[in-house]
Amino acid sequence: MFGYVRPAADRLTQEQTDLFRSAYCGLCRTLGRRYGLPARMILNYDLAFLAILLAGGSGFSCARHRCPVHPIRGCPCGEENPALDAAADLSVILTWWQLRDGVEDHAWVSGLKYRAGARLLESAYKRAAALRPEFDQAVRCQLQLLSALEQAKDPSMDRAADSFAVLLSSAAEELTDPVRKRIMEQLLYHLGRWIYLIDGADDLKKDAESGNYNPVALRYGLTDGTWTPESRRDFATTLDHSIHQMAAAFELWDFGVWTPVLQS
Repeated sequence: MFGYVRPAADRLTQEQTDLFRSAYCGLCRTLGRRYGLPARMILNYDLAFLAILLAGGSGFSCARHRCPVHPIRGCPCGEENPALDAAADLSVILTWWQLRDGVEDHAWVSGLKYRAGARLLESAYKRAAALRPEFDQAVRCQLQLLSALEQAKDPSMDRAADSFAVLLSSAAEELTDPVRKRIMEQLLYHLGRWIYLIDGADDLKKDAESGNYNPVALRYGLTDGTWTPESRRDFATTLDHSIHQMAAAFELWDFGVWTPVLQS
């Protein structure tokens, strides 16, 4: 469900690209430092975006490091930073629960990859959950609500999307400034809603073939996973609503050096 939020590379200068890489590659190194090499495999763009939101308006202190992906020139990596630490912890918690959800949703054989991933990440999850118990509890609670909706084959796209949106907005609990926290809750809520709906749209064909729960398909009656012109327009409108709400929240805070990266 993650990996949708990334900057438009053609809109960034080289300096801005390096700034984004300081967050993305910095999160990768932070995952490895805090949770070991396997945890670096869960790196994704969405949590790098979260690290940027949590960083405030200033960039990360950087150093250039080499890695298997950048073995020669290396890449600019953000050094130890509370925002990167928080994003790494939240990444582990979100991924572990996503894997556990995959275990519950699949038969024993088809769920082997989820079982293996959860087992590999289990010790890291326990450490992260101990550090961020409130977020862990929020994720657990909202995924239980989603599971109940799935079991009931609830046709409400909004109820399902709301559960994931609330889940992601709880990441704003890391912030102490009440105004900034409220703004970030709104931005993350509508981002979570958008991610959930986009993921459901991407899975229409696959879920139609497997019979898996897909509230987007149920909302529009898409039994074969194929859009009608009317349903596509209506769905685009609800996505645009979330984007407009994110943009409205974004305009309420000064994101400093990250502004052009976030705008892209």
